[in-house]
Amino acid sequence: MKRKAIYTLCSLFILFMMTGLCETATAQNITATGKVVDKNQEPLIGATVRIVGAQGGTITGMDGDFSLSCPSNSTLEISFVGYISQKVNAGTRLSIVLQEDAIALEETVIVGVGYGTMRKSDLTGAITSVNAKDMKQGIITSAEQLLQGKVAGLSVVQSSGAPEAGASIRLRGGTSLSASNGPLVVVDGIPGVDFNSVQPSEIVSIDVLKDASAAAIYGSRGANGVIIVTTNRAASDTEQKSIQYNGYVAIGQVAKHMDLLSADQWRAYVRENNVGQAIDYGADTDWQKELERTAISHSHNVAISNSRKDNGYRASITYQNNQGVIVRNSMNRLAGSLAAYQTGWNGRLRIEAGINANFDSWHPIDNRIFERMTNLNPTFPVYDQNGDFAQIGGTNTENPVEINANRADDRKRHRFLGYGKVELDLVKGLKAVANGSYEYQSTEGGLYKPTYAMMEGKSEKGWGQRTYAKYTNKQIETYLNYDLELARIHRMNFMAGYSYLINVYDGFGSSRSGFDTDAFLYNNLAAGSDFRAGDVYSYKGEAKLASFFGRINYNLMGKYMLTATLRRDGSSRFGANHKWGTFPSVSLAWRISDETFMESTTSWLNNLKLRAGYGVTGNQAGIGEYKSLAVLSADGASYYDAASGTWKKSYVQAQNVNPNLKWESTAQLNIGLDFGIFNRINGTIEFYHKKTSDLLWTYPVPQPPYQVGTMLANVGDLVNKGIEVSLSANILRQKDLTLDANVTFAYNDQEITKLSNDAYQAVGLQAGSLHGLRGMSGMYSQIIKEGYPSGAFYGPKCSGIDSDGNYIINRDEDGKPINEYLGSAQPKFNLGFGMNLTYRDFDFSFAGYGMFGQKVLNATRMAMFDPTRLPAQNVPDDFLESGIKSDPVFSSYFVENGSFFRLQSVTLGYTLPGVKKIGLEKIRFYLTGENLFCITGYSGIDPEVSLPDNVLEGPGIDRFNSYPRPRTFSLGVNISF
Repeated sequence: MKRKAIYTLCSLFILFMMTGLCETATAQNITATGKVVDKNQEPLIGATVRIVGAQGGTITGMDGDFSLSCPSNSTLEISFVGYISQKVNAGTRLSIVLQEDAIALEETVIVGVGYGTMRKSDLTGAITSVNAKDMKQGIITSAEQLLQGKVAGLSVVQSSGAPEAGASIRLRGGTSLSASNGPLVVVDGIPGVDFNSVQPSEIVSIDVLKDASAAAIYGSRGANGVIIVTTNRAASDTEQKSIQYNGYVAIGQVAKHMDLLSADQWRAYVRENNVGQAIDYGADTDWQKELERTAISHSHNVAISNSRKDNGYRASITYQNNQGVIVRNSMNRLAGSLAAYQTGWNGRLRIEAGINANFDSWHPIDNRIFERMTNLNPTFPVYDQNGDFAQIGGTNTENPVEINANRADDRKRHRFLGYGKVELDLVKGLKAVANGSYEYQSTEGGLYKPTYAMMEGKSEKGWGQRTYAKYTNKQIETYLNYDLELARIHRMNFMAGYSYLINVYDGFGSSRSGFDTDAFLYNNLAAGSDFRAGDVYSYKGEAKLASFFGRINYNLMGKYMLTATLRRDGSSRFGANHKWGTFPSVSLAWRISDETFMESTTSWLNNLKLRAGYGVTGNQAGIGEYKSLAVLSADGASYYDAASGTWKKSYVQAQNVNPNLKWESTAQLNIGLDFGIFNRINGTIEFYHKKTSDLLWTYPVPQPPYQVGTMLANVGDLVNKGIEVSLSANILRQKDLTLDANVTFAYNDQEITKLSNDAYQAVGLQAGSLHGLRGMSGMYSQIIKEGYPSGAFYGPKCSGIDSDGNYIINRDEDGKPINEYLGSAQPKFNLGFGMNLTYRDFDFSFAGYGMFGQKVLNATRMAMFDPTRLPAQNVPDDFLESGIKSDPVFSSYFVENGSFFRLQSVTLGYTLPGVKKIGLEKIRFYLTGENLFCITGYSGIDPEVSLPDNVLEGPGIDRFNSYPRPRTFSLGVNISF
């Protein structure tokens, strides 16, 4: 299939090339010459010059000049993407100035493609760009949030409302069952950077490489797509000085609560049902509100830049304090960045260097409190008569306010990223580039639970823990870029390079219990008397990746384009038989709108480009540093060493060797159509088919011949296929009034097509454990099976509740439940929508996103719809109306439609006029509301639930431990000097 696809694409390209070459043969009467420039007199390279009503044309050269043989009475039409076309009479020494086209100018945007940039109009792959003006404002706790609803096919799931929580990203459905499904993040040319290490306020643009023809340049790390982030650095194309301040103050409250019985409703139930054993403690406690607060957050960013032709710098510092809506939960961040450049040797040499640093500290919440706050009897008080925390049965097991107040949990994270870059123009068109970077990240934590606390039903007499983890990423890249132009109609770019990186993971931890005092917290673990095996651990791992890569871009007359890439990766993670992998791609594009047979459509069709691409990428994130090797563990039987007179532990093999272990491989075919109509609407339609082979999974193996009963191996296949549509419209463009809108839509269908082969068998694997729910220990809610998508809910269907309060479950002749497919946690459709309106000095914008077609298991509701909970505990207020009188049973009754649409943000801004008179460049005030409403039929608190990478963890399950999402309002100001 790979050969056939590549052969077809190359054949189409040869046909396009022959068509273009034939057009250049025309009758010669005069030689029209001239130069095409923009309003700033800068040459427009690659502008199309064609003869109206006849065959023949050319493109402008490196200086914007052109020469074309044509009849003396010809009319020439000059066009360039992003500019308004112009017609002139043929002549010599013509000087043509093209004016910018507001809507079509988007096609001239410079897009990051990995190891270089390209104009958007020259792209052959599926790449989407998001600029700073399109990103949301207000409270941004992680950089991933900037992409919510902005890119068709990209899902950004924010399942927790905690200020320290990040988001999970999936592009086109995900490619793995056990490895990471997150895209590779490249920051300022440095691959593999943690997205959360990037300060959102410093991001200028984000380019998303969606198909394999674009992402294959990153080889064994590109299967899940690539996100290229460009941060705000001093620019050498203009001379300017600036000082900027951006800040906001925000308030947030829980957007939605669980509807539980109030104390009065609980008492009414006890009275009406004559429940004699019920204990009324006399209080009226709303446990949810006891643990919630109005969160006040603020952020401040100051940036100074000074850029000149030869050198420049930019420095910024940011401070954020984000309070959580749960008491005692907060996060603080201090971040700084510095970037500078210097040019020399008459502009042929450019040196750039920069550093970014983040210092985070936060106080997380014990997720047990979310279960406790919904379970507790509403008549039980928070405090006793002495003002101390009220106890149930002499312990604080059930008092979530005390659990939250007396638990010490402090975390710190330090991130540092330093880089240097050298660019040297060797000869005309040939540039050498060398990058070097060092990334450091450390995380440390201290946790202490006091001596009177109960853990898992027993007292530990105090329990303390310290943890530390460190990660470093050192890499160097060097590559050559060569631009070549032939006969004015052939433009080519050649890139070839080499990269090498080393990742090191290092960490340790220790815990202890049995303390006589709580005074030390976690700072003196030696004071604990109870030390057990496993209380101390440490680890270290190292992985290396060496790569050779190259790319060829070819452009014929600005109409026919070809891109081909090849990467060869060698990884220390791979098995001995697969140390190296090869990842090729090829893509073509045809600008149909520039053909002479499309001349009649120029009045309304300003762009039409067909693209097709095929490529192979890989995913090595699921392979640990030493997973292909045999590993020993000190868990063997003890033996007596006569020489030392002591008992010693023996080592046993804990992991089988697998010399065939390798990356997961994804082959993707993409067909795209870009169009622009009426100089107001731009759109893109993408069709893709993505097949992942050699899926990683841990399989059971026989003993003997294997020493261990399981092995990580490459066996399975997974297919994603879908459609994406992106539209942007310039609805109004007047002097004082503008209106823009954009919408994205994506459909994805996923299927596991293979899980087993002759050597490794996996049939009907269970996932989505229901452990922890009453009566469901050892039970599962999902199945991993050929023919189903990942996250497939699997169980009996329930048609309702009978008159006796029992679930009506579909059963076979023997009375056993009939298990069947109940839907998937994977969304079928994704939708994004946004609008921007400006009127004089006012601006207004809003953005929303939605996911549709996915199922959510409301495990919280399933656990609470239990008649044995009353009267000792609490239940949802609609439980009494359900008529349920039997124990909870997993079935379709609790698998709900999780579709939703969320109004993500609304912003109203005002820019003060006339501030230049007082020495300022700009002052803008704005008010932003976030998470204003969510339209859904889901009965739980929020349908946007976790989608973990490993399907065994159960994607799409709404459990007790969900941190509520806040609704926030922020008032901010942007000031420029």
